[in-house]
Amino acid sequence: MTDSGTAHEGSAQPRPRIAELREKVDHFVRTKVIPSETVLDAGGKDATAALTQLRAEARAAGLWALPLPADLGGGGLTFRQYAELAEAEGASDHGPAALGSAPLLDVTMLNRHGSTRVREEYLKRLVSGGIRTCYAMTEPDVPGTDPLLTGTRAEARPDGRWCVSGRKWFTSGAAGAGLVTVMARTGGAAGDREGLSLLLVPTSSPGFRVVRELPVLGAAGQYEIELDRVVVPADHLLGSGGDALAIAGERLALGRTLRCLRWLGQARRAFDLMCERAATRSGSRGPLADHQLVQQHVFDALLALRTTRPLVHEAVALIAAGQDARTEVGLAKVAAARMLQQVTDSAIQVHGAAGLGPDTPLPSLFRGGRAARILDGPDELHITSVARRVLHGYGQGSTTRG
Repeated sequence: MTDSGTAHEGSAQPRPRIAELREKVDHFVRTKVIPSETVLDAGGKDATAALTQLRAEARAAGLWALPLPADLGGGGLTFRQYAELAEAEGASDHGPAALGSAPLLDVTMLNRHGSTRVREEYLKRLVSGGIRTCYAMTEPDVPGTDPLLTGTRAEARPDGRWCVSGRKWFTSGAAGAGLVTVMARTGGAAGDREGLSLLLVPTSSPGFRVVRELPVLGAAGQYEIELDRVVVPADHLLGSGGDALAIAGERLALGRTLRCLRWLGQARRAFDLMCERAATRSGSRGPLADHQLVQQHVFDALLALRTTRPLVHEAVALIAAGQDARTEVGLAKVAAARMLQQVTDSAIQVHGAAGLGPDTPLPSLFRGGRAARILDGPDELHITSVARRVLHGYGQGSTTRG
């Protein structure tokens, strides 16, 4: 591995143990998951069989669900410990699913905000891989950056249950999920901060349906869903009701940082491919590695990787400490998305026409880099939010200004 990650001190587990796990995860992803990507990307029965086999091998190797609670069947790593492995795991989009860490966001959210019944009925099944859940917030006719305009509504019935109606889209993994967390308005009017709630909806409920798949630049996995008067148990309301924005904020901070860690892994993969190509490919004027313009690509890509990684781990440290990380997450998210697109673009350029075809993962990595600048909030949202927060501090005479 030509560009290694950054370690953090102060972990509950001994540092050598985390380093050993990182090496094992990296080896598993490179030798097991990445060779299976073509089958996994295609979907269908073959993909299901391949994923089942990978999960069995991950369990046998002691790598299953490492960041999930030990009392639920996971590996019990803290978030800060897992952050040292997430980059290696995320080098493939299929890594988190194959190694069982994919439900981290949902397990964390349900563990903190779910009712006793929700925790007892679903958490162990989520950690074991027996059930999957997804998260539905964005709507076709509502800007994803403005949840206050959420049109999906949940009305309280006399028996305490909820009746949910609305449409969501770009819901990841909805087709195979057993549960979907839905943001809906339970009170107030469009534009109000109050009155938004999260409800956990079993997808087997009458009135729930997957409308269509929404390929992202040709890649599968995103869906549009509809809820037509779906009845949801009273105890499937998360939190106390009306606190969806606070819960979603927790989830988004963690989720965006996890994406950044995984984008680092994918960018490092593209960087390795670029350097291998430059070192082994020769033309009439000698090896590509001797060309100054190729060296410029390598330098710029390495600089992007090395300067982005500390930003991401700064966000990790603040989240792990339970501190306000909004500025750091915003900086990391924009930097990591740009970095992934830049590094992959350079790798494609060094490969030439081969970088555009099906024989390398570069087209998929580049597509991910471009989508990264919109996923979990477009660059513009994070830029303006961070800038306003910083400028507000100057206006208040703050001594902490950047």
